[in-house]
Amino acid sequence: MDTVIEMRGITKAFPGILANDNITLDLRRGEIHALLGENGAGKSTLMSILFGLYQPDKGEIYKNGELVRIQGPNDATRLGIGMVHQHFKLVHNFTVLENIVLGVESTRNGFLKMDDARTRVVNLSEQYGLSINPDALISDITVGMQQRVEILKMLYRDNEILIFDEPTAVLTPQEIDELMNIMKGLVAEGKSILFITHKLAEIKRSADRCTVLRKGRYIGTVEVADTEVEELSEMMVGRKVNLKVEKPFVELGKVVLDVKGLTVASKTGGKPMVNNVSFQVRAGEILCIAGIDGNGQSELVYALTGIGACDEGIIVLDGTDISHYSIRRRSNEGMAHIPEDRHRHGLVLDYNLAYNLVLQSYHTSRFQNHGFLRFNEIYNYADDLIERFDIRSGQGNRTQTRSMSGGNQQKAIVAREIDRNPKLLVAVQPTRGLDVGAIEYIHKQLVKEREVGAAVLLVSLELDEVMNVSDRIIVIYEGEIVADVKPDEVSLQELGLYMSGSKRSVQVASEGEEVEVS
Repeated sequence: MDTVIEMRGITKAFPGILANDNITLDLRRGEIHALLGENGAGKSTLMSILFGLYQPDKGEIYKNGELVRIQGPNDATRLGIGMVHQHFKLVHNFTVLENIVLGVESTRNGFLKMDDARTRVVNLSEQYGLSINPDALISDITVGMQQRVEILKMLYRDNEILIFDEPTAVLTPQEIDELMNIMKGLVAEGKSILFITHKLAEIKRSADRCTVLRKGRYIGTVEVADTEVEELSEMMVGRKVNLKVEKPFVELGKVVLDVKGLTVASKTGGKPMVNNVSFQVRAGEILCIAGIDGNGQSELVYALTGIGACDEGIIVLDGTDISHYSIRRRSNEGMAHIPEDRHRHGLVLDYNLAYNLVLQSYHTSRFQNHGFLRFNEIYNYADDLIERFDIRSGQGNRTQTRSMSGGNQQKAIVAREIDRNPKLLVAVQPTRGLDVGAIEYIHKQLVKEREVGAAVLLVSLELDEVMNVSDRIIVIYEGEIVADVKPDEVSLQELGLYMSGSKRSVQVASEGEEVEVS
């Protein structure tokens, strides 16, 4: 089989960390080649070098046997290399269509010619099942929709070598199935795919070969069909990983979160984004909100945490009505929040790691005295969290957060929120983009919060996570709760029917009470 891309002896160092250490990788024409490794193993760095975002300190890249120099993304595009990034490279105040054509615009007499581009984008979206609204602003669409825009950007440029960096991290199970089919269709057309993922099941479903990196070094390349999932996970983290969530029995305590008739109006004046939602979470319980992305989960979480408005209804935290409290007041009352979008709502990327670890508590007497920050205390506290939560960063507590891997950014947020001993932990996609070792660790942290008597509200698009971690599941569809079930009493197929709106076991009555329907 022809080798279309070969990376030989690639080495790349950043301050305090050797991201890629003499890595060699080859991609064959018409194959899906998975790149597997822990967070911070160097996968995204290696692919960023292939796409021209970074220059290697050592090493060479060959395309079709010829040495090439990729000095930037434009060079990569000219060579037919495209990339869907883990953290999307989109202009938030541009429309979907403008983002897709950015850099390859058609013009006539100095004016943008968008009609042909619109037709082609719509055709591509229909061809590959990536439904989008070309005129929507990026700032107004969900993370899942932004993922679709990134994929369409690459397809629009007709690239022959496609790099997918964690493409399924924000997709629903149905969308993941569609993407797997799209990828297989693309390689059938002669394209070649490099597929970065932490999801071992997806590698088994889609990839021909898999290359494993660990701590910046090449571990090996295997034929996926001949390799078991357990072997892949052990290659990745260097030890055996328990893929089953262990949850000891916990006696449920008092109601910690009581949501009554919560409604969030639509910005466009249509049906409410969240419509008369009521539920409770008790101490010692992990309640999971399941649903296909875009059915009101984000708006519900925004209303609960104070990021967005609550138009109607009451939110009670441990007996206190917090419906109109500020974000800080909710935090001080005992609410912790692991947000869906870690860059927009979780971190200040240009701050160092230590400052990000005290974002929720810098104003307390522990970290300030009469308005002056106690820097020694902040950095000592950060060192403690870095060690306890295994947050990997090149320059320790002074590392600029922007330079850290996505998984380690997530672990920093988890450490900050859990260490405050919350009464209620709202965790939205907490394992998005994490490797199996980190997923195992964070699931243990959620279970530990449950054991010490906290209430955990988990919002997840991962059906395996929904079924394995939760004590109880509520399903949201078009802003309404349509099911309230226990994981051991429902099948994956039945859960999928609830999520798609094909089945309903809870009906919202006009007076706001939940009514069981058969």
